[in-house]
Amino acid sequence: MEVQADEADALLARSFAMAELELTEANINPQTGLATDYLNHFNEAIMLLEMIGDCPDCLADIRRWQPMSYREHFLDSHLRGRDLAIAAYAGADPAARACLDNLAASMTTVIEATRATMTADLPAQAAADLAARAALWLKQLVARAGAVINGDIDIDSLDAPQAIADRLMQRAS
Repeated sequence: MEVQADEADALLARSFAMAELELTEANINPQTGLATDYLNHFNEAIMLLEMIGDCPDCLADIRRWQPMSYREHFLDSHLRGRDLAIAAYAGADPAARACLDNLAASMTTVIEATRATMTADLPAQAAADLAARAALWLKQLVARAGAVINGDIDIDSLDAPQAIADRLMQRAS
């Protein structure tokens, strides 16, 4: 019986090592089951916001930006490991997944509020200043989301994402 248990343990260890390798090769954190590629969706918006000061035409591009959930992002992706990313997300720690989803919702709120404020009658310099400020806020939120994805942060120590967004919006006033 002891030999069979040792063989089963060795087989299980090889299985875990193969799964970890497959996740790593697909840029999915094996410990959290989450992929930083999702943050590219928000980094795109940050890049557009940062460009508005020098290229006001980017305002049209930021208006076309659409929110996407983690799953929607990967379904829309052409990445080789997209199906694995979706499956790993489904099996990820529910607290980490919820934290990432809340941070994504906060980032989406900042982007949508910024877009709504940048109307046609807003002076170009005011639009550029607002866009630059929003980009800074978003970078902070992306950094937190990256820490969640990489398992570099105690999820329980994070402020509620809505509280973060509220504080950021208060600073803008």
